[in-house]
Amino acid sequence: MMAKITGYTLFKIFVGILISAIVLAAAGWSVFIPSAKEPSYQFVNAWGKNGSGPGQFNDLTGIAVAGNEVFVSDARNGRIQVFDLDGNFKRQFGNPGDKPGELGRPMNLTVHNNELYVPEYFNDRIQVFDLDGTSKRIIGSAGSDPGQFSAPGGVAVGKDGELYVADFYGQRIQKLKPDGVFICQWGTTGRTSHEAGSFYYPTDVALDQAGNIYMADGYGNRIQVFAPDGAFLRKWGGPFARGIYGPFNGWFMTVTSIAFGPRGNLFVADFYNHRVQKFRPDGTFLTSFGSKGTAQGQLEHAMAVAVAQDGTVFVADFGNNRIERWRLAEP
Repeated sequence: MMAKITGYTLFKIFVGILISAIVLAAAGWSVFIPSAKEPSYQFVNAWGKNGSGPGQFNDLTGIAVAGNEVFVSDARNGRIQVFDLDGNFKRQFGNPGDKPGELGRPMNLTVHNNELYVPEYFNDRIQVFDLDGTSKRIIGSAGSDPGQFSAPGGVAVGKDGELYVADFYGQRIQKLKPDGVFICQWGTTGRTSHEAGSFYYPTDVALDQAGNIYMADGYGNRIQVFAPDGAFLRKWGGPFARGIYGPFNGWFMTVTSIAFGPRGNLFVADFYNHRVQKFRPDGTFLTSFGSKGTAQGQLEHAMAVAVAQDGTVFVADFGNNRIERWRLAEP
């Protein structure tokens, strides 16, 4: 015979369910929305405004630091501008076009062995320059075949000169020999997916000291990591790294650029969240900085990020047509 359920018993059951829900919600919050483990960064200075003169920009799409120089992709002006670390203009090179030395929307920049690698979104190629601006060689062409590109967005260079290219519309990351000969790829050409090893418009690539490959899965709102032999290692960004976007710690709203700092941590340009996030190589969230706005120390779409040897972070502030410099806040 079933025992009679009193109003008091029902109340206790309700309270128990409520407490369980609160506990589960709290546990979920701690799992999916981590707290910061480091101090934030403080704004130092900024330079640039809209225009076509020296030190002016029209769509900032990439940035790299080499020694005491900052290289910036000035996309609609079809050029690379070079500054010192304080933002003083030094030189520029490139004009809009598709000939050697000309540029068609340069994107995320990479410096390796005193050469600047420039993915060209409109020209579907990688162009390599000396740091003085002399064009040295061109890799790739438009298409979907191995070794061809459809709007490349970022490139990483291995210790032996091999290239890892984020092929944006190709929905793949390609690995090439230094001369552009195809080796292998991650992702299925032309097909988007949130499965591990597939992509939703990849934008950038970076390598750690061990040769592991970190891939910015742009509209997949996540980072994917692969071993040097190509094996999948891990992914992060939102619940289960399945493309869910959001404004919380460790979540993304379009990843547009990634860069390693001197201590091996990964900095991520979180475009529609108007911020940069910092992670350990295993994906542990450390801190973030930036907020939407036009005032100095705010960002209007964080497009690209680069880190100097002293840990100073440079951010391409896309909507405000300027570069911002940030430094880890004093404890």
